[in-house]
Amino acid sequence: MDRQKNTGLEVILEQLIEHGADDMANIFARAFELAMRIERERFLGAGHYERTAGRRGYANGTKPKRIDTPAGTVTVQVPKSAGHDGEPFYPQSLERGRRSVRAVMLAVAETPDIRLRNH
Repeated sequence: MDRQKNTGLEVILEQLIEHGADDMANIFARAFELAMRIERERFLGAGHYERTAGRRGYANGTKPKRIDTPAGTVTVQVPKSAGHDGEPFYPQSLERGRRSVRAVMLAVAETPDIRLRNH
């Protein structure tokens, strides 16, 4: 699970290095998508394709959502889940029915696992 996070972060950083601030909206969208995937893994109790005894369902694709940011409107892929009882997964960072940059900024700020490790 950690290697997949590192690879995702590296791709985002490479995009930042290559395009700089000119592509900030897309860079932000990719970082936010990574944060939401990490949140879904925590909700499910397992990483992508990981089998665990405490798993609470499974990943079930994504759905697009438009979000307004200071860098412009971006479309992010919101992860979905299925096969679990109780409250369905929805990223806490997104306020249901709202396209808010405030919610997006909170999501990225609250994801402490996004950091590079030596490999």
